[in-house]
Amino acid sequence: MATTRIYVDLDLSVQKQLELPEVAGNHVGRVLRMRVSDPLILFNGQGGEFIAKITSVNRAKVNVEISTFVNQERESTLRITLGQALSKGDKMDFTIQKAVELGVNNITPLLTRYSNVRLDENKLDKKLEHWRKVIISACEQCGRNTIPELADITKVDDWVPHTKADLKLLLAPDAESSLSDLDEKPESICIVIGPEGGLSRSEIRSLEDNNFTGIRLGPRILRTETAGLTTVAALQNQFGDY
Repeated sequence: MATTRIYVDLDLSVQKQLELPEVAGNHVGRVLRMRVSDPLILFNGQGGEFIAKITSVNRAKVNVEISTFVNQERESTLRITLGQALSKGDKMDFTIQKAVELGVNNITPLLTRYSNVRLDENKLDKKLEHWRKVIISACEQCGRNTIPELADITKVDDWVPHTKADLKLLLAPDAESSLSDLDEKPESICIVIGPEGGLSRSEIRSLEDNNFTGIRLGPRILRTETAGLTTVAALQNQFGDY
């Protein structure tokens, strides 16, 4: 059985004793019903992970003692930035979660002309905080000790000029090139995935003016929540650690 991994925004060190933050303590003590002497892996996003064991449990109040530091990283050799057009409901949660599992380093939620998502400006901070929790949970599950960066929700035209990568790709069903045409291995890639309604001509023009190259993924048109993940997985297979 895999050891439970918990993210804590605390300074961690060997032989340190600490009480888990309330949310983490509730998950360990009440949800998982873990007991004294059960092992845990703690990480704080600052590199590596720490082996600990539970020393006391009282409902959501959980104390642990750290015994060992493991200098373990599971980051891909390929740095990937994903610019993902907003999608409805829990589709965006799914995309962000799986992008983290696939090794994406930076995620920017994009507002596009044809996006069918309307966000209440008063709730943007709550939405971003929710997505950060999705990212942390995905790191706990997949073993990553470095937390991917989540950028603010941004309009495509405002975001494009600031993108930096060795290779910039725009997923487009009618593009002439495919991933198999890419032969030189880059160290970093930036990918843009449009909404279900597609990107506008002006948005595509802006991307092309900033050195984004259109690519296609076979003859089938993928949904926006599938397209980005499929592209990342294919790139990891071609250039990354798969």
